[in-house]
Amino acid sequence: MTKIVALLDACVLYPAPLRDLLLNIAQQKLFSPRWSAIIQEEWTRNLLVNRPDLSKERLNRTVNLMNTAFPEADVANFEHLINKVHLPDTNDRHVVAAALHTEAQLIITFNTKDFPENSLHDFPIKIQQPDEFVSDLFVINKEAIQQAFDKQLNRLKNPPLTKDELKQMLEKCGLKKSAQLF
Repeated sequence: MTKIVALLDACVLYPAPLRDLLLNIAQQKLFSPRWSAIIQEEWTRNLLVNRPDLSKERLNRTVNLMNTAFPEADVANFEHLINKVHLPDTNDRHVVAAALHTEAQLIITFNTKDFPENSLHDFPIKIQQPDEFVSDLFVINKEAIQQAFDKQLNRLKNPPLTKDELKQMLEKCGLKKSAQLF
């Protein structure tokens, strides 16, 4: 099986339940995650704005743990590609540039409108919603996806959640179809 390399946009790293599930799936070796320091800074900055109960130190710890668990995930030195990318919102060009630099086949994002197909036709990258991505991986290896979900469920101790509660959380994070698979 060809290794899937997927760049995770800030919007899919922002909600902890979705981030945790995607990283648990990556630990099952179903795909290789990628992100950049710019993406990490974007989701943590936005989360701090919306969740004043969290600290910058705590989120930096999360970022460091992510980079330690997936040392190949942190894409750097892609800035020279940014000007080759033309998108409606120039602030999103770094995402495509990082994906190109790391030879990712997919960009996983909720913001598909920010990456129109006509802007990416010259690049070997597809844009995919996280719900579709997880559902597709479920078809490839149901057992591994279920193990990723179970691992997440077993880690939730403060407070502990039931299977249905975690499924509801994932639905609220945009995994409406995928959550029903567990």
